[in-house]
Amino acid sequence: MTYTTYISLGDSMSIDRYPALELNVRQPGRYSAAAGQESPVGAASLFYRNDAALWPEFDGRDLTTRHPGIERLDLTMDGATVGDVFSAQLPELSVPAGPAVVTLTVGGNDLLSAYAAQHGKRVLERAARDIAESYELVVRAVREAVPEGVLILATVYDPSDRTGRIPGLLGDETDDKLPLQHLDTLNARIRETARRTPGARLADVYVHFLGHGMTAPPRERWYWASSPIEPGAAGASEIRRVWWEALGEG
Repeated sequence: MTYTTYISLGDSMSIDRYPALELNVRQPGRYSAAAGQESPVGAASLFYRNDAALWPEFDGRDLTTRHPGIERLDLTMDGATVGDVFSAQLPELSVPAGPAVVTLTVGGNDLLSAYAAQHGKRVLERAARDIAESYELVVRAVREAVPEGVLILATVYDPSDRTGRIPGLLGDETDDKLPLQHLDTLNARIRETARRTPGARLADVYVHFLGHGMTAPPRERWYWASSPIEPGAAGASEIRRVWWEALGEG
């Protein structure tokens, strides 16, 4: 199939900002990291057009090479929630002229907001169920808006590597751990939604990233050191890798 449009939806798992900030520290002046001027080194940008200087193994393995003339519509937002996809991103969509590739990364910020609210156990469980149900609804809406082509659904990664601890997220002095069962519930719904949705494919970022977060040596982590809920440069490329494998173009 030849794709005519690439549409990226969702949150900071897809955007350029944090990979660009990391690279700008390594090589000042080479990579722009100012707001609105980030170098195209995030997952969605690399999926569309690889940076061969950074990632030579992906030379020729991007959408612009495999589908010459493919257009890009990037609607991703830093901090986006499922509600933001509904209210701010989907209204910007129009039916593409031909088959499209759509990537969706969302749900993690919804969970973090629910954790931060510090409500009781039952309220948090209900919130987690609501997030999972809302995720499925947004996928249906995306599929209706883009009826032709492939919809790649990404699970939400766990920077804690199943420890439940992410420095700075709950405060360094607390003994509390993130209730990872709610992340598991959301990811299970994402996998099920991918299985049941026509034209959808699963990109299991969660599984691929395990072991590259808090339990790994710093040089082997795929997250931005300054805020480890965000992807670093390697993380952006690895998200792109999982998308590319889901697309199945070799």
